[in-house]
Amino acid sequence: MRTYYFDHAATTPMHPDVVRTMLELMQGPGGNSSSMHAYGRAAKQQLNRSRDRISAALCCKPAELLFTSGGTESDNAALIGAARAQRKRGKSHIITSAGEHHAVLHTCEWLKKEEGFALTVLPVDSSGLTSPEHVRESMTPETGLVSIMHGNNEVGTIQPIGEIGEIVKAGGALFHVDAVQTLGHLDLNLRELPVDLMSFSAHKINGPQGVGALYVASGTLLEAIQYGGSQERKRRAGTENVAGIAGFAEAVDICVNDRQKKQLFMDELRKRWIELLMTNVDVPIIVNGNEQNRLPHIVNISFTGVDTEAMLMNLDMEGIAAASGSACTSGALERSHVLRAMHLPEEQIQSAVRFSFGLGNTVKELEDAAYIVGTVVRRIRNNY
Repeated sequence: MRTYYFDHAATTPMHPDVVRTMLELMQGPGGNSSSMHAYGRAAKQQLNRSRDRISAALCCKPAELLFTSGGTESDNAALIGAARAQRKRGKSHIITSAGEHHAVLHTCEWLKKEEGFALTVLPVDSSGLTSPEHVRESMTPETGLVSIMHGNNEVGTIQPIGEIGEIVKAGGALFHVDAVQTLGHLDLNLRELPVDLMSFSAHKINGPQGVGALYVASGTLLEAIQYGGSQERKRRAGTENVAGIAGFAEAVDICVNDRQKKQLFMDELRKRWIELLMTNVDVPIIVNGNEQNRLPHIVNISFTGVDTEAMLMNLDMEGIAAASGSACTSGALERSHVLRAMHLPEEQIQSAVRFSFGLGNTVKELEDAAYIVGTVVRRIRNNY
């Protein structure tokens, strides 16, 4: 059976050049980058080269880049580390939005419950946008940290982080941005963006799983949340994953060099997919998210009258990998908190499926898969 992978927002296949880069290092003599001997110095040089490559692509200083195990750790390190540092300055109020990834939302809720921080969770509109004015209105002299994602992982809506960042800066707070979904799809110039902390993950850009990074602007106070050695300028203890970080750097180089071409092609795939579904599916479809400010590779679609869980199970049986865009808990589908935050009709929420495209997908593949989706929808409706 032929298979179709349309879940690149969850994770992406590794690029062949990334695999080769990592394999060369993994088959080498090894070495701990904290060791003083020749093997350790070689590992340290490789680590430094990788940091230089990634920082150059992001237009930041190498010393401003902290390596982590992925987006979740980067979000946790930024939020907990910055919130604790800001509290020492008399600022114990955090602002975020209802449309954030759980790595941000759950961490902010934990800071409120366990450490006593005040928390404001801003609403999003029906397209998933956070209003800069809502941020402005929520700022107080006690606000120490604001966290708003760049591009939403479920509906693809892009937030106005430039405008929001200026408001946060004027209010004397730190601004954290989860950019896990936007690296490789949008231009990121950290010299120009009013951002203090930004989270990244390698496996969203055809790099390895288990590797990420956190941008920490020079002068930003950040307390370490992991203790042990003095790695990463004493901000994140633990032996660095040199091979994984080298793979991350290779992936960043590829995605930055191919970004404009890739963006155009992803946008073409997205538009064509919507057209194909409108032709092949016998029920009305609704595209969720913001039509103007959106990522090119993500499309969230509600199939009117067709249950999400039934849809995903049947698509999987036909070889099509898609997602609800939300968590799976104890084997039961948890409906999207993002769509609920957008206050969409319940029927729209209960029938939403996220498709996301990337390396390996083609227009011909989408044409074949759209016919299968139409067949699946008819099968589900006939069984009801």
